[in-house]
Order: sequence, then C-alpha cells, then structure tokens
Amino acid sequence: MAQNNTKIHKKLQDTDFIRYFFIFVIVLSKSKTIFKNQTMKKLSFLILMTVMMNVFLSAQDIQLPAPDKTGGKPLMQALSERKTTREFRQDKDLPLTTLSNLLWAANGFNRPDKRTAPTANNRQELELYIAVRDGLYFYDAKNHKLKLVKKGDYRKNTGMQDFVGDASLNVIFVSDLSKATSRHFALIDCGFVSQNIYLFCASEGLNTVVRGSFDKDELGKLLNLPSNQEVLLTQSVGYPK
Repeated sequence: MAQNNTKIHKKLQDTDFIRYFFIFVIVLSKSKTIFKNQTMKKLSFLILMTVMMNVFLSAQDIQLPAPDKTGGKPLMQALSERKTTREFRQDKDLPLTTLSNLLWAANGFNRPDKRTAPTANNRQELELYIAVRDGLYFYDAKNHKLKLVKKGDYRKNTGMQDFVGDASLNVIFVSDLSKATSRHFALIDCGFVSQNIYLFCASEGLNTVVRGSFDKDELGKLLNLPSNQEVLLTQSVGYPK
C-alpha cells in the first residue's frame, strides 16, 4: 500500500516535470520572435533554466497529506499499550497517510508557532530526518513536507542492530546546538518527541524502539549536517511480524 502511494505521488511529479519541460521548450523556441535583442535572449534563457531547475528540485520533495487530528485510541489506552519492540516486518512500508500522522504527532506544529513536543525555552532546536526504503528525507514541519536529502535505502546505516534495516522507518533526531539552551536540554527534548512516537505507535498498532546505538559521524555525513547540528537519537518504527 505504501509503495503504491509513493509510486502514485512520483507519477504525478513526473507528469508535472514533463508538462513544464514542454512549456520551457515552446517558450524557448518562440524567444527568437519575442526577444529581438541578444542580451534579452540570454537573460530569458537563464530565467527559464532557473525555473526548470526549481521545478526539478521540487519534484524530489513529497507534500504530505494533512494529518488526521481526530483519530486514534484514547490516551489512557495508548499509554497502557505503549511498549518497546525490536522486531519488524520487512515487506511492508508505512502508507503516506500514516507517515504524515506520525511525523505531525512526533514534532509537528499544532499552533502557528508551537509544536506537539516542548523544548527548553521554546528554542525548537530539534528537527527530524527519516530513512525509508527509497531515501533519506528532512521533515519540514512548518510546511508538513518531506525534502529529499539522498536517494537510496540507508535504513541499516541508521543503527548498529540487525533489525534496523528491517524497520519501515527510522527517525533521526537532529539538534541545532547553536539554538538549544544546552546539549543537556536538547537531549531531554528528544525524549518528549520519542514519547510522542511511542504513543502514536501504540495507538496505530505499530512496533517501535528508541535507539542510542548509531554512528553519529556517519549519519552526519549522510545527512550533510553542518558543524552546529548533531544527531542525538534514533528510533525505528514498523509493522509487527
């Protein structure tokens, strides 16, 4: 189901790219009559190339569906069923709707400038990246969008245990330590987000385990993190076997 959702979304993006490409070709072919001046021709070409590049780059992003904020199990039931599990099905990915709900529950915006998880002094230094079957993505919480960082299956690179590569999703907690009150508080803030994921998984019948065993330097390089940002925690999510 998840693979079908992703394929449908990619087909729509490919269609948009093809449509814009043909528009680009048509406009460029008419530029000789539209722009008499050679400088204007070059300028128009540069503008059109910039537009096309932006279209191509945006085609790598995934706009998540709006989260369902009314569903799920009652809070007390979810707390009762919260648990850690280290076994995951290898053949089942999360549907885009479930991924959308999970990321919003974890650290999305539930008010214009506030999130579902608190941070010390409201620094909001914590951001999430995810590793799924088709790539590494940054969760743009403000726009509720996934931004492609790197194509390919890097799930097993997010941890040192064997089950990590089986999980449908691995969440990577990244803190901007230049924004955080302190590294100590940044680690505490990770705990709030992790518990949100635990409760969501309990509500949805998903397995999850928070993990501290990972190669921080390797993940930092994979995600192209600047020196002020650091991976502090990871968490695996997937379907029960």
